[in-house]
Amino acid sequence: MIASLTGKLFFKNPQYLIVDVNGVGYKVFLPLSSFYGLPEVNEQVVLFTHTHVREDALQLFGFLTTDEFDVFLLLLGTNGVGPRLALNILSGLSVPDIKMAIEKGDVRRLASIPGVGKKTAARLALELKEKIGGLPVSPIQSSVGYVFNSEPQERIRNDALAGLVYLGYPKAQGRDAIEQLLKGAQIAPSVEQLIKDSLRLLSRG
Repeated sequence: MIASLTGKLFFKNPQYLIVDVNGVGYKVFLPLSSFYGLPEVNEQVVLFTHTHVREDALQLFGFLTTDEFDVFLLLLGTNGVGPRLALNILSGLSVPDIKMAIEKGDVRRLASIPGVGKKTAARLALELKEKIGGLPVSPIQSSVGYVFNSEPQERIRNDALAGLVYLGYPKAQGRDAIEQLLKGAQIAPSVEQLIKDSLRLLSRG
């Protein structure tokens, strides 16, 4: 089992990244919460990893923090929740929000995440209520608005849309949210911030 990776970030997008460890590239799937905090390409990155073995594949799932990693493992222990759905949940809500929703039995909020129906949301709230209460959760920093950069706007649009589609949002719905946020913007936001704000907009319906 590969428990962690330390290496050079060779490639990243909202769906996966490649970490170069001594010349070997490891493909790692990660939640958007970790994607937001990744360093730039060619810089060093350290990830906590979970190795998922199937008959036809061996997949790595990575996380920047132990909070995300611990919640991921808890989610995996829930009947009907696989690694992909667990990543969707971590991408749709922050760790503190997941913990709060489960502790309060907020089925509606959990079910608002693409791929999580009402039955799965109810199961999460029921099965994890006591378990998740024992997990220490670090405070998170609130967003202070767009982080501006010089990336071409079309690339930012495409990467953000790819992230939303990967999470299960219809392409047209994701594109509408992105265009609404970018309308009138003087400088393009980062991909990370655009995805965050799009998710916030989509969650309000």
